[in-house]
Amino acid sequence: MRDAVIVDAVRTPFGERGGSFRDLHPQDLAARPLTGLQERNGFDPAVVDDVIYGCVTPVDEQGMNIGRLAPLVAGWGDSVPGVQLNRFCGSGQQSVNFAAGMVMSGQQDVVVAGGVEHMSRVRMGSDGSDEDLTDTYFEHVEEKVTQGEAAERIAETWDFTREEMDELAVDSHRRWKEAQDDGRYDDQIVPVEAELDGETVVVDEDEHPRPGSTVENLADIPLAFREEENGVHHAGNSSGIVDGASAVLIASEEIAAAHGWEPMARIVETQAVGSDPVLMLTGPIPATEQLLDTVGMDVDDVDLFEVNEAFASVAAAWMEETGAPWEKTNVNGGAIAHGHPLGGTGSALVGKLAHELQRTGTDYALSTMCIGFGQGIATLLERV
Repeated sequence: MRDAVIVDAVRTPFGERGGSFRDLHPQDLAARPLTGLQERNGFDPAVVDDVIYGCVTPVDEQGMNIGRLAPLVAGWGDSVPGVQLNRFCGSGQQSVNFAAGMVMSGQQDVVVAGGVEHMSRVRMGSDGSDEDLTDTYFEHVEEKVTQGEAAERIAETWDFTREEMDELAVDSHRRWKEAQDDGRYDDQIVPVEAELDGETVVVDEDEHPRPGSTVENLADIPLAFREEENGVHHAGNSSGIVDGASAVLIASEEIAAAHGWEPMARIVETQAVGSDPVLMLTGPIPATEQLLDTVGMDVDDVDLFEVNEAFASVAAAWMEETGAPWEKTNVNGGAIAHGHPLGGTGSALVGKLAHELQRTGTDYALSTMCIGFGQGIATLLERV
């Protein structure tokens, strides 16, 4: 079986909900990482065998197979196909994993995998609600809870306090600020030109981070999912609702060499698992454990981790169970800081790790995410 390598990875800045991208069409946002990859790597789009794009709310302006529309909007011509997929919050990472599988199998040589979510213009959850579940579902699953309530139950199960969750959130913002000031995001982010209230603006930095966050000022934010004194999660220690897109250029090692591309990382192994659909957000734990077991590695063998900070308790429980240290996890800040554009986050996290492996000269990195209705996903990279 062939090796699948990451040639390059880019993302847009993540725009605050109702912020600089509010007048930008989701299809234009989705196209920007594609044009960014082309600008940076100088390829003829005709070499791309497929575009795989994650999108969690594929309706209205994000409907009609945005995975096909994105390369057309990017000017890539008629010949480049595209497909949209939905594995909820793991969609962008699933795009990467599917692309890697196609390249490893030899069925395709060059695939662009990514995702998009314009949460200002297409409301989260507008593709369905609890009322749309069949009664038969509840013959097999005890109840349906919100993701926020699931996060609260995780905090209860692992006995996390609000102060501990706020400390994790503050550190996420601090790490993002340090990385931003140090220029670590410069090679990952492609600027986006947008019309805002009739004027042209260029956005080149994430809009959601609050580097001035402290445990003291987070303590003043009301809980989002439960009554006071009965919960730990609020807007300050949960992932930000933002607009963004990302994409990863994946090829076989041989094809990359033929094009003169210098790979960043090899995709070693991928994993997807099902988990408790009520507790819902614990999937990263078995996904990580099963992936590492498959390749015969331990947590100590991995140098860098990204676990999506959908809620602070998700990352905290994952670290508690896997033994992964916070010092190696989300080292440049996570979704509590830069936000979580649902369908675009997973490919951005994988791309973030590929860049950080190159920057630090370390060897292995693992990305994992929780997923609605109880799933987990993981991807292991090795620096090239």
